[in-house]
Amino acid sequence: MEQLAGKIAVVTGANQGIGKGIAEALAQAGCRLAICARNQQKLETTAAQFREQGFEVVTQSADVGYESEVDAFFETVMQQYGGVDILINNAGNFDGGRLDQVTFDGWNNVIGACLTGAFLCSRAAFTIMKDNGGGRILNIGSISAQRPRNGSAPYAAAKFGVWGLTQAIALDGREFGITCSCLHPGNVLVERRTDTGADSDEEPMMSIECISRAAISMLTLPPDVNFLEAIVLPRDQLYLGRG
Repeated sequence: MEQLAGKIAVVTGANQGIGKGIAEALAQAGCRLAICARNQQKLETTAAQFREQGFEVVTQSADVGYESEVDAFFETVMQQYGGVDILINNAGNFDGGRLDQVTFDGWNNVIGACLTGAFLCSRAAFTIMKDNGGGRILNIGSISAQRPRNGSAPYAAAKFGVWGLTQAIALDGREFGITCSCLHPGNVLVERRTDTGADSDEEPMMSIECISRAAISMLTLPPDVNFLEAIVLPRDQLYLGRG
């Protein structure tokens, strides 16, 4: 069933992992896609896979931490589709270490991709949505937004910021029919984990499909209802008692 038939969905960081999974789920629900990522080659590979399934997709490489690249991406979206109904702020980056070992560049790379990118893309989408009857913005946060791990100051700060940004956008969007929500994943078996084995032998993992299903549930509620926040994690993952 195409629950979102004809909707225009923008997904950042959509060339792999959670972004790719959510984009595919949106297309299966009937959306026309506009996807971006920094890696042009992976982006085009993903787009080709989507087109083979009969999905409509527009692509453009973009680093969402830079205003000019975000503006150029949304300009392309408007030229191709003439609107935006759904925005998924998924693009991100990770860098960490003990606080005294965190570099300024490492800090800026994470804040830029996770938080500044979410702001810039939300601002662009909000500007479009407010004149077109509303829309939905879904920010991909993290359980690190509530319970950080050791050695993750940049990422934790960025994801705490994403949750605060979500609430601010939700308030600003009320009068325009714009909802903003935040989905906090726990451990997800994405490509970097399967390719490197990182954490996968030590901690419980869930599939990308679990996050995609949660996202679709949040995005298919009636337009006057906001599923403000969701936490989705493996049953056995340390969370309440994580250290």
